[in-house]
Amino acid sequence: MRLLLLLCGWLLSAPVMAGAPIVAAASSLQFALEEAAQQFTQQTGQALRLNFGSSGNFRRQIAQGAPFELFLSANEGFVQALYDEGYVDSAGVIYARGRLAWVQPAGRYSVPSEQAPLAGVQEAIAALAEGQQRLRIAIASPEHAPYGVAAQEVLQKAGLWETSEPLRVQGENVSQAMQFALSDEARGGLVAYSLAVAPALAERSEAVLMPETWHTPLRQRMVLTPQAGEVAHAFYEWLQQADAKAIFETYGFSTD
Repeated sequence: MRLLLLLCGWLLSAPVMAGAPIVAAASSLQFALEEAAQQFTQQTGQALRLNFGSSGNFRRQIAQGAPFELFLSANEGFVQALYDEGYVDSAGVIYARGRLAWVQPAGRYSVPSEQAPLAGVQEAIAALAEGQQRLRIAIASPEHAPYGVAAQEVLQKAGLWETSEPLRVQGENVSQAMQFALSDEARGGLVAYSLAVAPALAERSEAVLMPETWHTPLRQRMVLTPQAGEVAHAFYEWLQQADAKAIFETYGFSTD
């Protein structure tokens, strides 16, 4: 009887996952948004279902009618395209600005200087290109992932895009690229700083921020879809408030 009462109490107090809105979010948000959603649920009792992946793939899926109620992109362009093509009713809002970083496995190699990060990356790639080490560098796919576009722009500006071609391994999204960057086969990678500072990965990685002037700013925009219900609307508003901003900033995002 006591067990039955405990189960009934849990069912009454726990958020109901069935019917919870599905949120499509860029992989750069994996740890930050999980923490934000947990806090939102604690404050409101409303559950959310989070799907992480590449922004470009989510943009395509929304256009094809996927049942997402809220889309958090890693750039502005994919949200703007959905609005321009009539798939969403507004252009949404910018919720954060991300940072690109060179990330490498902790304790294995010399770390590029914070004062001259690009010189360190150039040196690392030059050593790989000369065959001194049989290792790869990781980036997200520029076709699908805004952080992949930023990585390509940095390598192009540094004159390393063609040199690094045989050395590059691409992840479908920036989370997968991060996994590659920290693997035994990689020297490092140009990925989202927000992943490198997450508690789950911080001890395994070393990161140096790339100059924002070397790539298109990673202004990250979110938008509600026409399928959005009350909970999705509430979360959309909550993500623009102080509690959410504090979480994003903990993971290296800017929210001003």
